[in-house]
Amino acid sequence: MKGVTARITGALQVGSRVPTCDNSGAREIKIIAVKTKKTRKGRRSEAGIADLVIGSVTKGKTEMKGQIVEAVVVRQRKEYRRPNGMRVKFEDNAVVILKDEFGNPKGTIFKGPIAKEVAERWPGIAKVATMIL
Repeated sequence: MKGVTARITGALQVGSRVPTCDNSGAREIKIIAVKTKKTRKGRRSEAGIADLVIGSVTKGKTEMKGQIVEAVVVRQRKEYRRPNGMRVKFEDNAVVILKDEFGNPKGTIFKGPIAKEVAERWPGIAKVATMIL
């Protein structure tokens, strides 16, 4: 997985419920774990833009409910800093559900913008995205 150039602030904790912005069948997931994040013992890990999370589907189609899925955070409300000094924040939090370990999204349409850092790290998501900020 490629590194992100921006200083991403962790905004979504383990246990957070986050809406999805794709047409995969899930509408909301609950974050169970954050992959590739190291933290102090006993501290809950936090996810930010372009982080891979594992979640349980809480709302959506009946066949999707309760499934454990991997997802990528594509928007967050908490502002973060880009290398050029600009600070970026979005209106809402959102994730995109992945269908395999290569980073290909399960859905074919994304609602809303996708962060530029996500497009750098996850080329499969960048192909489907219509708006990249």
